[in-house]
Formats: sequence, structure tokens, C-alpha cells
Amino acid sequence: MSTESDDVAALAASGHRGVAFTVLEGPAIGRKLVVDLETGAVSGSAPAALAGAVDEVRIVGRSTTIEHDGLRVLAELFGPPVHLVVVGAYDIGEELCFLARRMGWRSTVVDARETFLTQERVPSADRLVLGWPQEALPQAGLDTDAAILVLTHDLRFDVPALVEATRSPAFYVGALGSRRTQSRRAARLDEAGMRAEDRARIHGPCGLDIGGASPAETALSIVAEIVAVRAGRPGGALRAASGPVHPPTSDPLPGLPVAEDAAVAASVRRG
Repeated sequence: MSTESDDVAALAASGHRGVAFTVLEGPAIGRKLVVDLETGAVSGSAPAALAGAVDEVRIVGRSTTIEHDGLRVLAELFGPPVHLVVVGAYDIGEELCFLARRMGWRSTVVDARETFLTQERVPSADRLVLGWPQEALPQAGLDTDAAILVLTHDLRFDVPALVEATRSPAFYVGALGSRRTQSRRAARLDEAGMRAEDRARIHGPCGLDIGGASPAETALSIVAEIVAVRAGRPGGALRAASGPVHPPTSDPLPGLPVAEDAAVAASVRRG
């Protein structure tokens, strides 16, 4: 006979996106509810109303604890990691892929220039896709876990890449470049017929204002912004913010997994 723990293990093994709820405090303590977001299957004996909290958990982007109808609940998030998709095989692209690997993310680099798109140039990338953005980006597999960075500074690449990116369900779309570059790019996107609401999705210039100058520092600021967007945080200085420093995570209870902080390593290497 299948147990609720078996249902959690099956969700983890499937690779599907889903949430497993475990009641930590309240009348139904110890009971679980497992929601498979790809099949729609719901199983377990915890209150079925917990299934309505899956969007809250997905916004946080990691396992967390929530309060629901008087219950304190551990919500474990399952599914693929963030997929970093970089358009442009540049030094910053390699630094981004290196940090992505440290974060446990997947990474794909897209470029139409065969001489640039090599494993030697971007050794940290998990996948290389050769082709123009409008052809290559669909091959990269853009879904709600994707964060897309356009680094090319060339309107022949930038415009089709950003058009394709904003049509996708990616949770983050960023574009590198100065404010003058952003303005020139925006004008071309308007000419290409991009809607204002789609253009508003673009983080440009991408990254947080940390004063970074080197490729490694620039990559760090961009990854920090991606983490902030994923967690629904503004990305400002912690001392100027109110509320908890970290998103709520599960307490270290015996037998229950503790969500890992998505912290960016302070040290990066130059390839």
C-alpha cells in the first residue's frame, strides 16, 4: 500500500514540478498533501485546501514554511532548477555560467558565431546551441524556470533575442548595456512591433547596482538580480529593508529536509 511518504518520493523521482505539504503544527500534524503541477494529481490526507497555496510557494522559489488556515506547514518545492540561458558567448557569459553551476542551476549559451561558441570559451556552460536567436532560443527549452540574458550589444542579435524571450514564459529577461544602448534597443523593439507590456518585462540594464566593473563582478550583480526576482524581493540593501533577512524556511526538524539558502559564492574564478 502506498504511503504519503511514497507519494513524495514518487514526485521527487518524476522530475515534475510540484509541491509536497507537511503539516508541522495544528490538528492535522504530520499529514501530507502532494500536488503534481504537471499532471494535476493531488494525493494525501492533509487538508485539500493546501493545494491552493502552490503559487505562493512557487513565487518564493524554494522550500519554505507557510501559515494556512491556522496550520503551520512545510512546503517542499520540487522540479527542475533555474535554467540560465545566455545569448552571446562572451567573458561575462562564462562567468554567468560558472556562477550558475555553483548555484545548482542549468545553463545554456546561444550564439550564431561558430568560432565564438566553443567549450573552450565557455567551459562552464552545460549546453551550447548554435544559431540565430529566433531559431536557437526555442531549441533551448524556455519555460517558467528560465532566466534569459542577452549580452550581444548588436541589434541584429538583440532584437530577435528579446522578441523571442519576451514571448516565452521565462520568469526573467535581462539585457546588458548602457542606458544609451538600452534606449537605442528600445526604439528598435518598438519598430519591431513589441508591445509596451512585453518591453516592460526586460531588465535593462540588467543586474543590481553594486558598482561591478569586471566580467565576474558584472555576472555577480546579474545573478543577484535573478535571485531577487525569483524570490519576489526588491534587491536593495538589507539594512534598509524591513522583515526577515531570509525567506521563511523550514526549521531543522528531525527527518525533514531543510531548504538550502540560494547564496551566491563570493569568490569566482576567471577562466
